[in-house]
Amino acid sequence: MSAKQKKLLIDLVIVFAVNVLLIAMAQRAAADLYKRGSSGATVTEIQRRLKDWGYYDGAVDGVYGSRTEAAVRWFQRANGLSADGQAGTQTLAALGLPNGVDPGAASGAGGTAAGDLDLLARLISAEARGEPYTGQVAVGAVVLNRVRHPSFPDTVAGVIYQTDAFTCIVDGQFEKPVAESAYRAAQDALNGSDPSGGAIYYFNPATATSRWIWSRPLIVTIGNHRFCA
Repeated sequence: MSAKQKKLLIDLVIVFAVNVLLIAMAQRAAADLYKRGSSGATVTEIQRRLKDWGYYDGAVDGVYGSRTEAAVRWFQRANGLSADGQAGTQTLAALGLPNGVDPGAASGAGGTAAGDLDLLARLISAEARGEPYTGQVAVGAVVLNRVRHPSFPDTVAGVIYQTDAFTCIVDGQFEKPVAESAYRAAQDALNGSDPSGGAIYYFNPATATSRWIWSRPLIVTIGNHRFCA
């Protein structure tokens, strides 16, 4: 084989390898986009979470139809995302599904799914920035206590995004950089640490405006937060 033929062969191999890589990247991008006509376990989880949070009132059937599209668009508008009705990378992350859902892997009562650590850390940072570390862990524990409680959604994302549950979701604090301590606190809470003593509510008495929250039985005070049953 001549040098020219060898060079041509190498060029063909390179072109083939690049094409394979581009196809794989396109398939990966497509796999991360759920839109009208999509179906499967991830669509089921998208519908379930949107239903838990009050954005969706259709059937949880794993089929991405017009009602699911409308619910996703509503969720996107409410969370400052591009409202195209398609669940891509950013929307999936906001839903707590950054890697989609394998069949049977969605979190159930008391369980955790991929992305829960990041979501929990973001909430802790937004709600308890500047609080003692024990208080940060306690805020994470409240979220997990709600996951296990029958009166709340049964996923971390469902609890965090439940309408009117946490002010940080609507005042912009949730989108700010996450403190390093919040990740450690989230992991401790996920590992079972609960300085709140089983609380399902907490509030800052200096800023609370709800008379109802003061009626909740006090369990413990940590830093600026009262943790209640």
